[in-house]
Amino acid sequence: MYFVVKVTSGQENIAANMLQNKLSKDDLPIYSIIVVEGMRGYIVVEGEDEVSVRTFITKERNIRGILPKPLSEKEVEKLLEVKSYAQEIHNGDTVEFTTGPFKGYKAKVLKVDDVKSEITVELMDVVVPIPITTKMSTARVIQKVQKG
Repeated sequence: MYFVVKVTSGQENIAANMLQNKLSKDDLPIYSIIVVEGMRGYIVVEGEDEVSVRTFITKERNIRGILPKPLSEKEVEKLLEVKSYAQEIHNGDTVEFTTGPFKGYKAKVLKVDDVKSEITVELMDVVVPIPITTKMSTARVIQKVQKG
């Protein structure tokens, strides 16, 4: 069964590493510890039952508790699903930032890195255009480049 464990926000990796170290010492039926990117303040712990997970996480730093309802296999798969933005964005496209410090700004795509899921863009409507590299997930295409 999968349980969502509340941890100090920004300390997800530290809490997971600490629990991983504890796992090697304890003999509890804990099967996996998952840090989901974008899920701030939470990690997922897979264990035999709620009691073993609660016993495993008690008295640990950065651990704030456990959500009462376990996750289903389908919900965990959805959390771990890798979202691909690569096929949507191409060189020359115009994008608008949906999150981050440039939210609302429009930019022209100069380079697409499919492996890292990053784009290099040049902001429009600025005095000095500077190339910026950011994650594809922070922008959406508002105008496709004309091919032909």
